[in-house]
Amino acid sequence: MLEISAELDGWYAAEREFALATVVRVTGSAPRGVGAALAVDESGTAVGSVSGGCVEGAVYEQCQESLRTGRSSLQHYGYSAEDAFAVGLTCGGELDVLVTPLLHGSAPRGVLSETLAVLRDGRLGALARVAAGPELLVGRALLVHADGAQRGTLGVPSLDRTAAAEARALLAAGQTATVDIGVRSSRCGEPVSLLVETNTRPPRLIVFGAVDFTAALVRLGAYAGFEVTVCDARPVFATAARFPEAERVVVDWPHRYLAAEAEAGRLDGRTAVCVLTHDAKFDQPLLRLALRLPLAYVGAMGSWRTHHERITELREAGLTDAELGRLRSPIGLDLGGRTPQETALSITAEIIADRHGATGARLGASGRPIH
Repeated sequence: MLEISAELDGWYAAEREFALATVVRVTGSAPRGVGAALAVDESGTAVGSVSGGCVEGAVYEQCQESLRTGRSSLQHYGYSAEDAFAVGLTCGGELDVLVTPLLHGSAPRGVLSETLAVLRDGRLGALARVAAGPELLVGRALLVHADGAQRGTLGVPSLDRTAAAEARALLAAGQTATVDIGVRSSRCGEPVSLLVETNTRPPRLIVFGAVDFTAALVRLGAYAGFEVTVCDARPVFATAARFPEAERVVVDWPHRYLAAEAEAGRLDGRTAVCVLTHDAKFDQPLLRLALRLPLAYVGAMGSWRTHHERITELREAGLTDAELGRLRSPIGLDLGGRTPQETALSITAEIIADRHGATGARLGASGRPIH
């Protein structure tokens, strides 16, 4: 739902009623993940997508039905090779989709309105909705703010408490997920599935070195959804005019800036660090620090000769084999590219592959699931 929040904001401003369809569970191969959403308003206008086109028509019709009846429902979409007319995913996966009407005066509409305000203001929050369980509870919503404040109710106090705890945990982890609670976990009685969508800030990409490759990496990193920072100790090169797509451009010694960000708690397990300075006086103190921080990715530009010299110096500085094993160097995947744009693509691809534990190999030769 978060990806279409701007459009939904406009619908609220225009006082439109609409139905919201959200993916709550994915089994096997599917083009969209949990949290993907499609909304249909009272005039039939649609925004968003739950499947990249595979079951969009069926979900659209279910949204219109939900607007007519005022009832929420959980819909299941699979694939049947035997039935040529069956609605399903051609990739063989299965989806569960929660469809909820957001009608004037309804409790879920009020909670979603406040959720959109949280998103609009850049605040953190988690929206928990009942995806499956007792019919009277399906579609109910609870918003949990970062400070613990709550808006709405799922209908049962014990369920609210458990949902709030789950929402806080997922918010801290920066994850959107569906969680099952109830008899199986002896927490809330009758089994209930909750879709919890969290609003977290984008993952950070910090590029050290204001060089020609940096401009291409900043552009591609921002396009890929990262909040990008450029840092260089040389003020003549580290300027906002050279890197307009960067969220910020900082003039500071790289290791000093990274230490300050870590001390301020502005780094997390999603942060990627790319060292493009290619200068030992900058690289060495920076890498000694970065490889000891719980970052998602640490990569450094340089030739194989530079890499071996760098590893030797870092080992002599006391870094362990485990810490050195976290360094991606020479940086990027082997795409054969040479230009700054091609190099930026190979670096971004490696960051994404690391995030998902993927190999970077050709999909056609890997035999791995696509989604």
